Amino acid sequence: MYQPPHFKETRLEVLHGLMRAHPLGLLISNGEEGPVANAVPFLLDADIGPHGRLRAHLAKANPQWRLLADNPASPVLIVFQGADAYVTPSWYETKRETGKVVPTWNYAIVQVRGTVRVIEDGAWIAEQITELTASQEGRRSAPWAVTDAPAAYIQSQIKGIVGLEIAITAIDGKWKVSQNRPVADRVGVAEGLDGEASNPVAPDMAGMVRAWGGLDGN
Repeated sequence: MYQPPHFKETRLEVLHGLMRAHPLGLLISNGEEGPVANAVPFLLDADIGPHGRLRAHLAKANPQWRLLADNPASPVLIVFQGADAYVTPSWYETKRETGKVVPTWNYAIVQVRGTVRVIEDGAWIAEQITELTASQEGRRSAPWAVTDAPAAYIQSQIKGIVGLEIAITAIDGKWKVSQNRPVADRVGVAEGLDGEASNPVAPDMAGMVRAWGGLDGN
């Protein structure tokens, strides 16, 4: 991943935070005819290994798991996409001063590399789907649990999936949130994003521009 120094994020707790907030990662591996990619929700075990460990599952009908099982030494790439937003030059003070501006796109992203262990143990898979469900249902006023469904039904579902355990060997983060712009431009971008009602994640990006751009007093 191309990472100019001012956009590079190395704090592990920040990288893990984005992964937890946006757990649907794009799992990319090598296939016989080129790259294979599938969107997969992941669980992060932050305290295992120097960078953490990921757990997930795939449908047995998905051929990617067999590629992973047949090539256990082949590394995979997982991309976690955070908030993103188009940035118009109209928000820049520099536009009014010189006119020498162009549009851009702000975003936060984490890329993880690692090796995969394919797991067909039913107990392991049951634990993974239970924890994954709890991680998403816990914020609801009346959370649904795996045990709410008939046990025989859950067991039949488990037979149709395989587990994945990814030991993270490298992790990279990029927060492109207007840090390279003059302070007045950063202020304009944050205020412009605050007014972007059509983009539901614009407030998140406005907050990132303020936090990483030194505009929030920290």
